[in-house]
Amino acid sequence: MTGKPSATIPEVGTMVRDLSRDKVGRVMAHLYGAIWLRPPGGGQEWTARPEDITPVTASESLRGRVAELNRRARNVF
Repeated sequence: MTGKPSATIPEVGTMVRDLSRDKVGRVMAHLYGAIWLRPPGGGQEWTARPEDITPVTASESLRGRVAELNRRARNVF
């Protein structure tokens, strides 16, 4: 999804796109004016400025949730 960044701070747990990096991530925390994001399938967190964040489409969000579930399923055994 392209467009204007969100005017509001997204809730922890929501999926967003960081326009400055063109990456999708799950909001993990808000700290010192930055938003902490983690890739949907897990991995290294990064920070983004609130003005660089925009909501993702439903299909992008679903894709991210499937990646998280697949990662968990691989780590169960």
